[in-house]
Amino acid sequence: QSAGSLPLGVGISLGVLPWVRGVPRARTLRALSRPRPPGRLPVPVPVVSRSRCSPAGAPGALPPGGYRAWRERAARDPAGFWADVARGWLRWDSPFHTAWQPGDTAGSARWFLGGRLNVSVNCLDQHVEKSPNRVALIWERDEPGTAVHVTYRELQDLTCRLANTLKKYGIQKGDRVAIYMSVSPLSVAAMLACARIGAVHTVVFAGFSAESLAGRIMDSGCKAVITYNQGVRGGRTIELKATVDEAVKNCPSIKHVFVAQRTDNKVHMGDRDIPLEEEMTKADSTCIPESMDSEDVLFMLYTSGSTGKPKGIVHTQAGYLLYAALTHKYVFDYQQGDVFGCVADIGWITGHSYVVYGPLCNGATSVLFESTPVYPDPGRYWEVVQRLKINQFYGAPTAIRLLLNYGEEWVKKYDRSSLRVLGSVGEPINKEAWQWFYQVVGEGRCTLVDTWWQTETGGICIAPRPSEEEAEIVPAMAMRPFFGIVPVLMDENGEVIEGNDVSGALCIAQPWPGMARTIHGDHQRFIDAYFKAYPGYYFTGDGAYRSHEGYYQITGRMDDVINISGHRLGTAEIEDAMADHPEVPETAVVGYPHKIKGEGAFAFIVLKEQTARVDHIKEELKTIVASKIAKYAVPDHILVVKRLPKTRSGKIMRRLLRKVITEQSSNMGDVTTLDDPSVVKEILDAYQKYKEKNSS
Repeated sequence: QSAGSLPLGVGISLGVLPWVRGVPRARTLRALSRPRPPGRLPVPVPVVSRSRCSPAGAPGALPPGGYRAWRERAARDPAGFWADVARGWLRWDSPFHTAWQPGDTAGSARWFLGGRLNVSVNCLDQHVEKSPNRVALIWERDEPGTAVHVTYRELQDLTCRLANTLKKYGIQKGDRVAIYMSVSPLSVAAMLACARIGAVHTVVFAGFSAESLAGRIMDSGCKAVITYNQGVRGGRTIELKATVDEAVKNCPSIKHVFVAQRTDNKVHMGDRDIPLEEEMTKADSTCIPESMDSEDVLFMLYTSGSTGKPKGIVHTQAGYLLYAALTHKYVFDYQQGDVFGCVADIGWITGHSYVVYGPLCNGATSVLFESTPVYPDPGRYWEVVQRLKINQFYGAPTAIRLLLNYGEEWVKKYDRSSLRVLGSVGEPINKEAWQWFYQVVGEGRCTLVDTWWQTETGGICIAPRPSEEEAEIVPAMAMRPFFGIVPVLMDENGEVIEGNDVSGALCIAQPWPGMARTIHGDHQRFIDAYFKAYPGYYFTGDGAYRSHEGYYQITGRMDDVINISGHRLGTAEIEDAMADHPEVPETAVVGYPHKIKGEGAFAFIVLKEQTARVDHIKEELKTIVASKIAKYAVPDHILVVKRLPKTRSGKIMRRLLRKVITEQSSNMGDVTTLDDPSVVKEILDAYQKYKEKNSS
C-alpha cells in the first residue's frame, strides 16, 4: 500500500512523497503527530494477508526433534546453538569468529565476537528490499478510532531523515541521546535513528518527573533530548517540553533539544531547541548505516535498584536483538501477516523488546498503543482488537485486574475472534485475573503465556511457550525456561536445591545473548547486584517455586524492590525522596498486596516533633514523591510512628513492617536483634488505630 493511501499529510510526514496536493512540506510533516480534524476518517491500509512463511532467514517452525531438542542443545552447547541461530536470523556486515566467550569473571560473557552489523538494517532495510509496502507499525493514537498505518518503506524513510538531522547537529557514534516521548512512529524512528548512526539511546518514560529525567540525563551524559511539544494520553494533555526545559536547566551536557509536534499548541522554543519536523523535511531520505561491533552499546535503560539511585542497564547490539527476535517469534507463535499487539510504553523494556526491536527484526506488524485501557471507556483494548484484527495481545496484569472490575460486557461487546495468543508481562499474574483473561477475553481458546523476565535479561526467560506441541499450560505460572536459559533454585547457604516441589532464590546458571552487560559507569555495582550473592550464577532478585512437574512459578522479589503496576521501584528511591521533607527525619517504605496494582507502597514516617499538621505533611510528601520520581510511585498509605524497628547496628527491619501491614503479627519471627523489641507493639497499635480511622 503506498503512502498516497495514508491520511492526508501522513505520507509526507514519513518523508515518502515530496508533496501532497500542494500542501507545504513542513506543515504536512507534522500531520503524523497531530489529531485529525473531525470528519476526516483514516484510510484503512490492508495488512499483509496471513501466510505461514517465516521472517527473513528464520526457521518457520522448530527443527526436527522440536522444542526439547532445541532446549537440550542450547543448554549443552550454547556456543554452537547460538552461532547457528545468529547466522540464520540476523543480517551481518562481517561474520563473527567466536559465538560465545565466557569471560574470566562473573558478568563478563561476550557474544558474537568479531561480528559487525547494524540493528536498523535488520529492523528496516532487509524488509524494505523484499516487502517495502508491508505494514510495520499501526499507531493506535489516543483519539479513539484514528489508527495510522506505517509501512516498512515509510518507517525507513522517517528513520533516515531523523538520523541525518541528528548528524547535522553533531550527534555521532557513541553519543548518548535521551528520548522523552509518548508512543508514536516518530519515537520508534528516534530509537532506530540512533541505532542507525551508532548513537546510544536512553528512553525515559514520558510520565517521569523533571528531576527523574535530569538524573538519567546526567548519569548517562546525554548530548541531546528528543521530545514532543506535548503528549496526549487518556484525553489529557501532558506537558513534555516544559518538563524537558525544567530538567535540562541542570544538565550542561545537553547541546540540543529536538522538539516534534504532537498537538497544535505552541511551546517555548529557546536557543538550543530545534523544530524536529522542519529539519527532517530538509534532510536526505537515505542514511548510510554505521557498521557496529556486536558488543557495542545499543541502548541504556534505567531501572530501580534496592538502593536509591536508578541504574542504567546497558544492552548491546547483536545479542540483544537476536534474543528479542527469537523470543518474539517462539513465545508468541508469531507468523508472518499477524498483527502483534503489545500495549506497553516504549519507556519500559517491554516496549523496547516487544513493540520495537523483536517484532521489527522479524518483519512483523506491531501496534503502538498511545492511550489507556479505560479511555474513552473500559472497552478500549477490545475495540482496538476488533478494529485492527490483533492476533497476539500482550499486556500487564494491572490492566487486566482493573478491567475485570468493570465486568464482562465491555469485553463481549467486541469481536475478539482474531486473537490467538494472550500474554501477561511485568509481574506475576494472580489466578483470578488469569482465569478472566483466559475465559472472558480469550474465550477459553487462546494460548495464554504468563511471561517472566526483567530489564536486565533483555527478553523473556520463562514462559509456557515454546513447548512440546499441545503441552499443558498451568494457570498463573511462567513454567518453562526459554532456549539457553538454565534456571536453578538456591538455598540460604548458596547451595543448589535439587529435585521438585521446592522453593528458593531464582538464579540462572549460564549466560545468554540477551543479558545486560553492565550498569553504565558502575560495573562493580553490576557485579554486586547480580553475581555476588551466588558466585557463578546470575541472581534475579526473585524467589521461585519449582512444582512437582518441574515448572517454575515466580513468588516475588527477595530484596527491597516493589512492583507497582508492573513498574519496578526500589523502596529506597521513595524513602530518599521523602527524606527531603524538613519535618521527616526518618522513613521506611515497604510493599503490600494491592488488588489492582499488584503491589502498593506503604510508608512509615517519624516526625521531628508532635504537630497538628500531620495531614498537611502527608500531602506534601506525596507531592514530593510525584515530582521527584513519578505519580505511580506515591505511597497509598502514610503512617506516622514514634520510631522505626531497628537492629542494634541501626538497620531498619522492614520485614517486621511488612508483617504488620499484611496482618501476620502473630508470626513476627526472631526479634532478638532489635535494639528495643517493644517497638513492635508500638507500631502495631499505631497501625490498628490508622486502620480503624480509615475504615470509618
